[in-house]
Amino acid sequence: MEKFVRFTAKACPLMVPNLNTDQILPARYLKWPRSKGLGTVLFQDLRFDGDGNETADFPLNQQPYRDARILIAARNFGGGSSREAAVYALYDNGFRCVVAPSFGDIFSQNAVKNGLLTAIVAEPEIGQIAHAVSANPAQEVTVDLEHQTIACANSNWAFTVDPVSRNQLLNGWDDVDLTDSYRERIATFKASDLVGRPWARPQSN
Repeated sequence: MEKFVRFTAKACPLMVPNLNTDQILPARYLKWPRSKGLGTVLFQDLRFDGDGNETADFPLNQQPYRDARILIAARNFGGGSSREAAVYALYDNGFRCVVAPSFGDIFSQNAVKNGLLTAIVAEPEIGQIAHAVSANPAQEVTVDLEHQTIACANSNWAFTVDPVSRNQLLNGWDDVDLTDSYRERIATFKASDLVGRPWARPQSN
């Protein structure tokens, strides 16, 4: 998994509360293999009308935000079903970070496993960040995971993130790598446990 330490890119404000995983990636695309390009159908039913025409007022269809790689979102982003493919769609579309006041729990767990940072910022500060981005869409936003800050337009905001998720992203670790990082502690425990409970060790016939 790619490390996430400090990321600078354009951002897009998408201030719609309770955007769920079915809106992020409609259910009919769950049959697609990831190799088919799930990023191309991100927010499909919000970005396009029934005839396949772009919805003009959807932010990602507006020229300043087409190449955004950071999403500024409203509360409860990614609620709903547990589909991991919703994270695939965001990541494969180029997004590396979503900033919001709150996230669906399962969405956040899926996000870290795929290198997508879910940064939590209090609701008033989210409004400030969205306003700063909207005032000058061409400017870039910097998300610093090491210091847990977001910088834009000469302003800085703090964000929170689950400590374990932060550690995994900073190191580029998946769950197997995370477990392996405790190898010495596991070995120490096993050795101690063998001394204290020798009867618990499986016996060969």
